[in-house]
Amino acid sequence: MSKFLARKSFYSAWLLMLALNTAVADSDAKRIHEEALVIDTHSDFLYRADLDGSALTDEPPLAQTTLGKLEQGGVDAQFFSVWVPPAYEKYGYARKTLELIDDFYREIGKSPKRIEMARTVADIKRIAESGKVAALMGIEGGHSIENRLELLRNFYRLGVRYMTLTWSNNTDWADSSGDVVRWGGLTDFGVSVVEEMNRIGMMIDISHVADTTFSDVMKTTRAPVIASHSSVRALNSHARNMSDEMIIALAKNGGVIQINFFPMFIDQEYHDAAYQAMFAAKPEFATLATEYLDDPVGLMGPQWEFYRKTMGPLERPPLSVLVDHIDHVVKLVGPDHVGLGSDFDGVPSLPIGMEHQGKLPALTAALVAKGYSEEDIRKILGGNLLRVMAEVERVAGEWEAN
Repeated sequence: MSKFLARKSFYSAWLLMLALNTAVADSDAKRIHEEALVIDTHSDFLYRADLDGSALTDEPPLAQTTLGKLEQGGVDAQFFSVWVPPAYEKYGYARKTLELIDDFYREIGKSPKRIEMARTVADIKRIAESGKVAALMGIEGGHSIENRLELLRNFYRLGVRYMTLTWSNNTDWADSSGDVVRWGGLTDFGVSVVEEMNRIGMMIDISHVADTTFSDVMKTTRAPVIASHSSVRALNSHARNMSDEMIIALAKNGGVIQINFFPMFIDQEYHDAAYQAMFAAKPEFATLATEYLDDPVGLMGPQWEFYRKTMGPLERPPLSVLVDHIDHVVKLVGPDHVGLGSDFDGVPSLPIGMEHQGKLPALTAALVAKGYSEEDIRKILGGNLLRVMAEVERVAGEWEAN
């Protein structure tokens, strides 16, 4: 055999081996994703549906969370965010929160054979084993409780299983990462909120909070906490992201950071380009804001379309950038403290290959390709969040017993 034929034969064999290895990896990823408990801790479907009037069973062109996409993506448990924009202050934060919770119940009730409400870890496991999607709620923004612990308790009774202490606005008892410093962290009432959440068994969510608020939470809580939709500041400078020091403290607490998928939070180039685009469009937004000066609630829909128009066309990062954030946390504190908090339907753009809930298996395939073990992938996909939720339940039970 000539040297040319020998090289050609070796190259053909190498291509065949590569194809076989790829096929095995794809098969492994598919099996792992199907067998794992896949949990996403943040979808803004309720807000999006409140704007466009669509149902969970509908398939609007730009929808990122639908029942069909949840099933396609193999999602076993989805936390639906109950987010009330600050514009609803005069309308009533608690009033709007209750309306969105009612929307949640009505949407879940439309498809009882496909999706079911969950309140506990046991519920999630039972519902997932039945082949249905487990649906849970998390309030995004402590202003929803209107400074009243009785409202916090009643929201828990209605099924809310985490509360983000702040959104991008400060509350009367906690500073946000998106607002000016007012309290320097938690006030005394803010400490009471954290303690009450521990007592009743509601997960404390530190996404959106100021670094000082995070620090005060860590000093106060008796249970592990979550960041329901945050990413890594070491890879993207946005204040919404968590610093390495915060992630280390979160891990010592036993908590978990659920990585946000929005390119604004995971890709520095997109982040910088988005700020430039928003600055260039500032006059356009000023005109829009003036038009709705006396109707801040009415502004919400046009404002969302403005964000889509401004940020949507920007060049999106590849899926690998999202994996980089997971990888950073794993290298920093191990595989027990990271999960998925997509922010689907709350963002105008997503990484290439992760455009909606149905694309989640691609993330599992990327983790397999990265060399992650099956055990660690299961933790990342949902096992870590389930562990935290179980511990929060245990602490509440212990508190009640004592």
